[in-house]
Amino acid sequence: MGAAEISLTSPTPKKKCGSVCQTNACDPESAGTDTSDCCNYSTCRLSFLPTGDFIQSSKMSLISEENVRGGSVFKDINADDEDWQPTEIESLCMNCYQNGVTRMLLTRIPFFKEIIVSSFSCANCGWSNTEIQSAGRIQDQGVCYTLKVKTKQDLNREVVKADSATIRIPELDFEIPPFTQKGSLSTVEGLLDRAVAGLEQDQPLRRTTDPQVADKIEDFIQKLKKLKDVENEFTLVIEDPSGNSFVENPMAPQKDEALTVTQFKRTVQQDQQLGLRADDDDVDGEPAGNDLETMRQEVLVFPTNCPECNAPASTNMKLVQIPHFKEVVIMATNCDSCGHRTNEVKSGGATEQMGTKVTLHVTDPSDMTRDLLKSETCSVIIPELEFELGMAAVGGKFTTLEGLLKDIKDLTVSKNPFVCGDSSVTDRVQKLTEFGEKIDKIIAGELDVHIILDDPAGNSYIQNVYAPEPDPEMTVEKYTRSFEQNEELGLNDMKTENYQEEK
Repeated sequence: MGAAEISLTSPTPKKKCGSVCQTNACDPESAGTDTSDCCNYSTCRLSFLPTGDFIQSSKMSLISEENVRGGSVFKDINADDEDWQPTEIESLCMNCYQNGVTRMLLTRIPFFKEIIVSSFSCANCGWSNTEIQSAGRIQDQGVCYTLKVKTKQDLNREVVKADSATIRIPELDFEIPPFTQKGSLSTVEGLLDRAVAGLEQDQPLRRTTDPQVADKIEDFIQKLKKLKDVENEFTLVIEDPSGNSFVENPMAPQKDEALTVTQFKRTVQQDQQLGLRADDDDVDGEPAGNDLETMRQEVLVFPTNCPECNAPASTNMKLVQIPHFKEVVIMATNCDSCGHRTNEVKSGGATEQMGTKVTLHVTDPSDMTRDLLKSETCSVIIPELEFELGMAAVGGKFTTLEGLLKDIKDLTVSKNPFVCGDSSVTDRVQKLTEFGEKIDKIIAGELDVHIILDDPAGNSYIQNVYAPEPDPEMTVEKYTRSFEQNEELGLNDMKTENYQEEK
């Protein structure tokens, strides 16, 4: 694995520095000068990375799959397809400023997404550069990965870093701001090596012009290099508002105790950085809400894009009262272009005073038809398989038990990007395949298991087919949330009474 890297995004043009590096090692008098004189293109917020690619820099490219000259824009990777050749374009070499050749190929990686592969080479100076740019859509929510690096094996975890991602190492007060590096497919060790290489870029010149700054940077470089020895545990945080970054879980489908994944709603500034909102948008005013009684009686429709093909689609939303439970908001999207259907459920009420743990003993294939409501804060546990699915992994869903198990299989096996191609490992693929077979046995009623829905917010539910009588195969437990669970739900800092007294 090591530090090998494959770039993922298009180049970022040169900018003027004029900003303060996280290491505080920049010369303040260098503000306004070219960033090649800055101490570190990794930590400088307006740094650059030179390249010879012709593709114009963008915050996130989005190419819809439509017919072009009678064929699809993207085709699956196939070594036998001789007709599908890369496009060659003459472009400027940023090393010698002579003309070179850029080759570009639009293709699709199985179980991952559409990509743009581009390669530049200059026959005059021999300089070359290879990039892979994501052609997928920006996700609905941002994602934040927090990894506790405890062993050297953690350095081999594969990492997909988009150009919009921010990388932090809190122990060193180190940060790589968004849009200062090209995105890459690398490892944790590769990210550290790349940061070191950026800091060492202009050290010879700095030792001549400003020895004190060079010494400070050299001390910080040694701290970064020492992290690879993993003598002490450190934390790696990757926060990506586009939602297109990823950190490998080598224990999949089991829960990874060292890795925490959280999703968040983007701010207005982040939407503007990603090009989703105009810079001059007025976000102060909010539209007036509809009457609650009217919303209960009608289905609200609003336009959106299909999450699969990105074609225009419509989302239906309605308030629904679930018998023997509570009111929820169901949102369903149906794409007329590709036929994709999806639904999402939001709680229509407040967070419950206590958490809820629902345990169902699956004894018959008819249990697969039970209605099931899984909120975004609910985790799914199957003790017999030593499996735990964290909250927000598959989002809020109103489905059946069979539908939930199929979603779990798709998430961990069918749509796992690290079970095929160069990223696959034989032991991991075999383990995931066996897990998928066990899920199929549960659906067929051939495996006796317990399905546990653990929801700290108390907004999840499994249908009681014996209602209003108790279900002999299902238990519902109420428990007091821990401090950590309240912290994740944002309840510890929430004050609903006498809040005007504190100023």
